[in-house]
This record gives sequence, structure tokens and C-alpha cells, in this order.
Amino acid sequence: MLPFNITRAAHAEIRVTDFDRARQFYVEALGLLEIDEEDDALYLGALEERDRYSLILRKADSGGVKNISFRVAAEDDLDALARLFSDADLPTQWIEPNTVEKGQGRALRAQSPAGLPVEFFHEMEQRERQLQNFPLYRGAQLMRIDHFNCQVPDVQAEYDFWTQQLGFMVSEYTVSDDPSEQLWAAWLHRKQNVHDVALMNGTGPRMHHFAYWAQDTASILRACDMLAAMRMVDSIERGPGRHGLSNAFFLYLRDPDGNRIELYTSDYIIPDPDFEPIKWKLSDPRRATFWGHHPPDSWFDEASLVEDITTGAFLPTQAGLLSGKPEFAT
Repeated sequence: MLPFNITRAAHAEIRVTDFDRARQFYVEALGLLEIDEEDDALYLGALEERDRYSLILRKADSGGVKNISFRVAAEDDLDALARLFSDADLPTQWIEPNTVEKGQGRALRAQSPAGLPVEFFHEMEQRERQLQNFPLYRGAQLMRIDHFNCQVPDVQAEYDFWTQQLGFMVSEYTVSDDPSEQLWAAWLHRKQNVHDVALMNGTGPRMHHFAYWAQDTASILRACDMLAAMRMVDSIERGPGRHGLSNAFFLYLRDPDGNRIELYTSDYIIPDPDFEPIKWKLSDPRRATFWGHHPPDSWFDEASLVEDITTGAFLPTQAGLLSGKPEFAT
């Protein structure tokens, strides 16, 4: 039994260069709620959420990722996590309450073995849920933040840390076609759906995308119509479509600074402890796109750089240990 309890993916903090362009994309087109604004930050949230926000847009000179954040069940969990990262000789940093991130209690930031900037917190100011405030519904009518997908050079090593040290469980995974069945990607969860974080082979550390849950497939199609009507159709990178892995209906978008967001719905819940993870072979074309269409090259090659938690500089990247590019990937 681990001495802490990570409950779910909670919010992302990403870098943007222009608040007006970012607001047009995230608020006017996709329908996120504008919760608060500071000189250097916009705080956004979704309709179903009670946490004050789930996305922080931080003013910077380029796109990128400052951290991905997870909520823990109790305040003492933060101290236990600090000991774990310290014992593993991984960088940590304490964030005082209501300072860097508005409305948030004490937080621990750390760098994973691959270099992913992760944040853990327990206390967060709450706001009234807007689920039944239908006049606020617009754009894709996004309900809640769902997961993060990250590229790392050594998936197996990062997977071992997240599962054995942080207590994440596996829903689905992809292996190479040769007899060694090397781990190519894994979908890991703490809440009871397919994933809170996915780890996949590739140049990293980088965040490939963060994802919001939409109410239904019609909401995702509505996002396409909104973006087209607002002359932002170039933001649509991949989809709409359906993944074989996770069963989710998806749409991948790029914000004005190149950060990637997935709109996501129709996956499944995992309520039982005896759930058997689902294995996919890398060459199975139904795994990534159930309908069979091929992702664009940008989906494979491009992702957001991540910051060093202590300096704020982007971390250098390394190529993935597993060579080649699959014909299909999720």
C-alpha cells in the first residue's frame, strides 16, 4: 500500500503568446469558461468541474508546457510524494498556497525520471458547477479535463516509475510486433476511466496533448463547425474519428501557439480491480484509428516542449529508444 493517494488529472499549465488569440480559441470556439485573469495568466474551466479551473494559460514568448497537475486525496500525501521523489534523486520544488497558481493550496512540483514536469496538490478553491446552466453551453460544450499524453524516450523506465512508484494502473498498452514485445505506449489511470496520463515512445520529454471530455460526439462535430465558421479551420489537425484503443471519439486541434488539445468522448469506465489490461500490437491499424484513416505527419513529429521546474527553461530532448515510426499511432 502506497503512503499517498493520487486521485486524478486536475489541470494543465501551458504557455501562450497572445491572450486575445488564445481566448478566441479556447473560450469563444471551444466553449471553456473564463474564470479569472491576471497580468500573466488566464484561468479557464469546463462546465462540469467544481475545481476553480482546469487550464492555466501563462503568458510567454512561445508555446510549451509548464506543468501537468494531479490532485491527491489528503494534504499529507504531498509530503509522502516529496520523500519519494527525493529518495529517487529527482528534482522537487514547493509552491506556497495561492501564490503562483491562484486559489490553489500548497503544491509539490517535481520532475519525473524522463523529465516531465508534474505537480501535486490537495486544496483548491471550488466554484459552482455549471452542468445545468445551459445558457453557458457553447462551442464544444466541454465538460471536464480528462488526461495528458506525453512522449518520453524510454517508455519502459517511465512506465515502471508511474506504475510501481506512483501507483497508476494500466488500462491498455501497445507492444512491438517482434517476439520481444517491447512496450511502445501505455495508458495509465487513477480515476475510473481509460487514462489520466498516457506515455508513448518518441522524442521527449514533451507533452503530446492534453484532453477535455466532451458530452457527446455531436459536441465534437459542433467544435469543427465553430472553428470553420470562425475561419480557424487550420486548427483542426486530425479527426474527427474513433480510436480502437479506448473506443474514444476524438478530435485533435492545435491552438494558436501550436499546443495540442484533444476533444474526447465515449471511452469506458474501469470499476473493478480485476480488470485485465488490453494489449495491442503496434501494426494493428484498428488500434489508433478504428475507421482506418492515417494521421498527418505533424501528429507523429510535433509536440510541446516542457519546462525545467526550477529554471523555467525548456528541457533538452532525446529521440525515442524504439526506432521507426508506426504506420498508425494513438
